[in-house]
Formats: sequence, C-alpha cells, structure tokens
Amino acid sequence: MGEITPFPRPLPAAQTGFDRAELSRIMDLYGRMVSAGHWRDYALHFGKDVAVFSAFRRAAERPEYRIEKRPALRHRQGMWALVGEAGAVLKRGQELAGVLAPVERKLVRLIEK
Repeated sequence: MGEITPFPRPLPAAQTGFDRAELSRIMDLYGRMVSAGHWRDYALHFGKDVAVFSAFRRAAERPEYRIEKRPALRHRQGMWALVGEAGAVLKRGQELAGVLAPVERKLVRLIEK
C-alpha cells in the first residue's frame, strides 16, 4: 500500500503587537483625550513588522496621531514613534512614555482652557 505524506502547512507569519502594559498606557491617554472632547475614535493595525494605534478627531478624517511600534528599530532610533497627521515623525524613542509626552502636554493645555 502507498505511503501517506502529510501536506506541509505554511508557518503563520509573525505579528507585531502591543503588550498589556503598553496598550494600557495608550488607552489611558486615549480615554483622557476623549474626556477632554478632543478625540472621538481610534483604530489598531497589527502587521508583520509594525503595530499602529491611530487616534482620530472624527472618524472620517486622517488620524491626528499614530503611535507606531517597530521592534526592528529597537537598537537604532528606538522602536516607538509618534507620527503626526501629515505623516511627519514628531518624536521617536526607546520608551513609550517619552514618545507620548507631546500629546500629554497638549492634553494639559486642552484641560486648562
């Protein structure tokens, strides 16, 4: 009788994502911006080499900010980047807290008005 050869399964592609502490920090900032009436929606994108959190003022617009995590840049410029609405990198670094600082300063100004 013939021998059965198993069909080779492709390995699933590795996916970059946020861990619980990172996502908690980002969602905390998002919640405070929603409370201030500035942001209304968000989107998450998980790719092979990047994880992106996008924050929108209105759902029909481009995101006001994108928070990107690129582990491949960990030893170079830093794996975290804050990207503005026009696509320019506003801040890059090794630590998430430092990258979120410009948005948190903006939040303080929004609350004081």
